[in-house]
Amino acid sequence: MTSPPTASTATSRSARQGSSSSPSVATSARSTPRRCGLHFILDNFSPHLGDEVRGWAAENNVELAYTPHYGSWLNRIEAQFKALRYFTLDGTDHPDHATQARLIRRYISWRNRNADDAKLRALVNTANVA
Repeated sequence: MTSPPTASTATSRSARQGSSSSPSVATSARSTPRRCGLHFILDNFSPHLGDEVRGWAAENNVELAYTPHYGSWLNRIEAQFKALRYFTLDGTDHPDHATQARLIRRYISWRNRNADDAKLRALVNTANVA
């Protein structure tokens, strides 16, 4: 298995946000057996559209599906972000990124243990339109 492409060609948006490249997620996901095809749903952020990403996907049995422009609501994970914002980010003023990252990790851990929580389900369902 080859390493996924880096986002070194990412626009200045990534540099401004100080984000790391998302292919590390791809590396983790691709640790599944190669015979199991994976499907990644991506927005139209320019680094997702390059030949390097498409080549890596083809080489690693990953199918890429792109949401249409202005169609992020078609990506089912977007509803989960609404809950993440509600429970960890709204009305907060974290002293630093490390604190914010820790709270997001705690929320994800809690969410995975409490997927059937009524308040969580109701919040996610308000964002599910697809």
